[in-house]
Amino acid sequence: MKLHFHGAAQTVTGSKHLLEVNGHKLLLDCGLFQGRRKESYQRNLSFPFDPKSVDAVVLSHAHIDHSGNLPGLVKEGFSGPIFTTRASANLSRIMLADSGHIHESDVNFINKKRIKRGQPPAEPLYTVADAEEVAQYLRPVSYDEPFEPVPGVRARLVDAGHILGSAAASLEMEENGRQVRLWFSGDIGRRDLPLIRDPVFPARADYMIMECTYGDREHGTPEQAFEALRDIVVRTVNRGGKVIIPAFAVGRTQELVYCLHRMIDSGDIPRVPVFVDSPLAVNVTDIFRAHRDFFDAETWQFIEDDTRHNAALGFDLLTYVRSVEESKALNRRKDPMVIISASGMAETGRILHHLRHNIEDSRNTILIVSWQAPHTLGRRLVEGQTRVKIFGEVFKRKAEVETLNGLSAHAGQSLLVEYALKVKGQASNIFLVHGEQGPASALREKLTDWGMDGVVYPEMNAGFDL
Repeated sequence: MKLHFHGAAQTVTGSKHLLEVNGHKLLLDCGLFQGRRKESYQRNLSFPFDPKSVDAVVLSHAHIDHSGNLPGLVKEGFSGPIFTTRASANLSRIMLADSGHIHESDVNFINKKRIKRGQPPAEPLYTVADAEEVAQYLRPVSYDEPFEPVPGVRARLVDAGHILGSAAASLEMEENGRQVRLWFSGDIGRRDLPLIRDPVFPARADYMIMECTYGDREHGTPEQAFEALRDIVVRTVNRGGKVIIPAFAVGRTQELVYCLHRMIDSGDIPRVPVFVDSPLAVNVTDIFRAHRDFFDAETWQFIEDDTRHNAALGFDLLTYVRSVEESKALNRRKDPMVIISASGMAETGRILHHLRHNIEDSRNTILIVSWQAPHTLGRRLVEGQTRVKIFGEVFKRKAEVETLNGLSAHAGQSLLVEYALKVKGQASNIFLVHGEQGPASALREKLTDWGMDGVVYPEMNAGFDL
């Protein structure tokens, strides 16, 4: 048995781990690498293995950094099953199609400028048609339902508590009479997040692949994040500005809508219009509504008490924007409002248009609510840069920039330690992935202090015998 790390190794994005067992190849996640655009394009275009040789995929969840290169995998010849939860299968269908549309739209926009400069046109990484090819290979399974992705591997998925349908995978493998248990954490969620249930912790593992995005820090509580969000909205509205929020269409957008709904109902913030300007987020919210059985007890209680709307993700001041014309109209309005738009790292999609129209107005606030990959526009805003490029044009950043980490759907350091300690004395190795050098080193030091050996931070494309 051998394990190869072909993504999210010594970086956060592009989750992709290849397992070889009994002469078969099983891929855990197939995400897009996100960073400098030219580097990202090249890395996402080329696989360090032959996609045709992969027998099956286990997908932890639908976020693009975990699922986003499935169209590329299929385009290059993969034709096996992709096992994931039912909610993740439904989310992936629309997210991948949307990703293909964004690749096409952004290239079309950029090519207008390239043609004027006499440069050759660029090609999208993949198209909507490529993305739609993935759907035929999705194989939905329920939590705790056993399945065999490849011969000799018995698998089951458990709730990771990260986003709707997110899962960790328990893999029991047998090769030449030898049995090995591998636990793949996917992205580990947090306790008491809005809408979704808490993560299930590992029980037994000889080896564990574990994310470490926030291995060097703690988050504030969800309630503290709620209060901070309230204060930011009130402050911005009082000076007549807009709150512009780049947010992942899956998870973060729905959490924000739920929090703003609670605030408006309780009178904590003024009754300002809230717009979710992302066709993907609108469709995703429909899937959330269709999978209400995934909601936690607190959300069910809120729905029951909300006799006016009888919904967590809908209220009278909320508008889900679908058309381009509706989106453009928001930038012609000068009244206070909240705009939530994809993408979460402000690299693609409608959020770029909202930023270019609003970034030079000091009344406005750009609110960053998730981790930002290096070299993305979101990271440059977090770092305080006052001159940023959007669609190749330079803008002077005058809007206030606030960062709100308390809504993160990733576990903080103490919960990561608690998670890892569940396999203390069992696991020969814990492989830390989906984290930068600082967080990984801090978490490894913590685990060493707790007497855990064999904590590894694998390099890109490194391979290990199990």
